[in-house]
Amino acid sequence: MASTFASSFVFALILFISDLHLQVDRPALTEAFVRFVDERARFARRLYLLGDLFEYWAGDDDLDDPFHARIAAMLRTLADGGVEVFWIAGNRDFLVGERFAVAAGLTLLPETWLIEDHGRRIVLVHGDAQCTDDVKYMAFRAQVRQPGWQQQFLAMPLAQRKAIIAGLRDNSRKDQGEKSYEIMDVTPQAIDDVFAQTGADVMIHGHTHRPALHTRGGKLRYVLPDWEPESLPPRGGWIAIGDDGAITRHALDGSVENR
Repeated sequence: MASTFASSFVFALILFISDLHLQVDRPALTEAFVRFVDERARFARRLYLLGDLFEYWAGDDDLDDPFHARIAAMLRTLADGGVEVFWIAGNRDFLVGERFAVAAGLTLLPETWLIEDHGRRIVLVHGDAQCTDDVKYMAFRAQVRQPGWQQQFLAMPLAQRKAIIAGLRDNSRKDQGEKSYEIMDVTPQAIDDVFAQTGADVMIHGHTHRPALHTRGGKLRYVLPDWEPESLPPRGGWIAIGDDGAITRHALDGSVENR
C-alpha cells in the first residue's frame, strides 16, 4: 500500500497512538507502523503509546523473538534520535516490563497519566479500566493486574504462557460476539470520575476501536482508532498536538480532522 502520509504532513510536538495489535503474520500492519515512525514520529518531540501496541505480550523474555526485537529497535532509534517515547499498558500488553523499556528506550507510565500542554490538562489512559459495565472483563482485569498473579504467570515457560494467552484470546473473541457494543464501551460515569480525579480538560484514550471526539460537560474526549491498513478504506491513525497547541486527528488514508 502506497504511503498516504505526505498529504497531511504537519510538524507535531506530541503524537498519540494505540491499538495497533502488531503481530508477525500481519506484514501490512507492520509496514504501516514503519512508515508512521519514519515519516511522522521521528519529527515529533514526544510519542505516547497508549496500549495494545502488540497483539499480545507474554513477557519480556519474548524480546528474543526477531519480530519483537525489530519493533523495540525501531522505538530505540526514535529515542536515540531525540524523541521521548512513553508507554501506557493496554489490555493485551500489560506484561511489558523494564527489559523491554530499556531495549526500546522508552518510559513506562502508570495507567492514568496527566500532561500539561498550552494551558490544558490532558489525561491519558488506555481505556479498558473505564469499561465498567463489562463486569466479567473487569473481574479478569483485576486478577491479572495483581503483582502476585503476574509473578506466578511469568515464572512459567514461555511456550506455556503463549498457549494460555492463545486460549484467552479465543475465549475473548467468543465473549465479544455475545456482548453488546454498549457493554464493551467506556461508561459515562467512569469517564466523569477520571476527569474529576485528575482535573483534566481533555482525555485521550484507545481500546474501544471507536475513533471519535466526544464532548460532555465542557470536557473533550478523543478516542484513538485501531489499525487495519489492510481494509478498504484503510483504518487507523493518530492524534497530534502541533506547536500551536492545535489537536488534530490523522487517518491512514491521509485525511485530517481539526476537532
